[in-house]
Amino acid sequence: MAEIFTPFLAAFILAYILRPVCTWLGRQRLPHPLAALISMVLGLIVLFSILALFGGLLKQEIPLIRSQAPDWIQNIQAWLEPKLIQFHIELDWGSLKTSATQKITQHLSDNADSLMSTTFDTVLMSGSSLATAFINSVLILFVMFYLLLDWNHFFQFLKKLIPVRAQATVQQLAIQADALLSQYLRGMFIVISIMATYYGCGLSLVGLNGAIPLGVFTALMIVIPYIGIALGFSLAVITTLLQFGVDIHMIGVLAVYGGGQMIEGFFLTPRLVGERIGLHPVAVLFALLFFGQLFGFFGVLLALPISAVTLVLVKFAWQRYQQSSWYQK
Repeated sequence: MAEIFTPFLAAFILAYILRPVCTWLGRQRLPHPLAALISMVLGLIVLFSILALFGGLLKQEIPLIRSQAPDWIQNIQAWLEPKLIQFHIELDWGSLKTSATQKITQHLSDNADSLMSTTFDTVLMSGSSLATAFINSVLILFVMFYLLLDWNHFFQFLKKLIPVRAQATVQQLAIQADALLSQYLRGMFIVISIMATYYGCGLSLVGLNGAIPLGVFTALMIVIPYIGIALGFSLAVITTLLQFGVDIHMIGVLAVYGGGQMIEGFFLTPRLVGERIGLHPVAVLFALLFFGQLFGFFGVLLALPISAVTLVLVKFAWQRYQQSSWYQK
């Protein structure tokens, strides 16, 4: 069922994110269908820009990995060989170096184009066929357009399906969830903008090649708790090793990311995103694994906001349970 619901869930989430843009365009006296279409185009531009940014990082790193792989193996040999000799272990470093270089050359091309296409093909083949992926993409765009076009009518129809005695309660929960998600999205947008500027400028001062794309990518990955910042930090460390090796520049990168975590974790996120989500770190990790298993990478991105909405429902159910006569007796 996850494969069936994923396109509709994706369309609904994207329409929810783009709805403020569509509403603003509507206030500029644009026809509503045109406002919905422009909102979709802007969203697609942002999405493909992020993919192009990631592809640019791969294009920069892959040639460096290929060219410096023999030096890595030689450094490992100089450090490890004396220790192995103490245990009377001898390795054929010449054949090992040749074999490792051939493997790296076989799997990495001079640029990221073939790697990106291979990865994309693998994702398509593992999840569904190419035709199914194309149909899902068209379905997402189709549903998203009509959700943006008929957002109010859609929720008015849903309201009619709810019994009259429960409409006030459901409407109150929907308002709370909408306020929570709106605060989360607005706050994350501001945090990502500030941290992209910080990481880009900080890594540029350190002297890394491609500091701006790497800084923007790290800031975008903040939306994935724990995993995102670890991925951005790992890319920065690899870039530093490839470009400078282990020297003073590595200390600069550690300082930039350490300062960034303090600024983002202790100042920006509590003030701009707020602590209204209130999820325990263990609950966050469980949500990442659970929704990632159901909906793949897209589920990982949505784990935190979906969990926040779920928390609103859990708090309401717990409040009703405590107010019940069965509990109070």
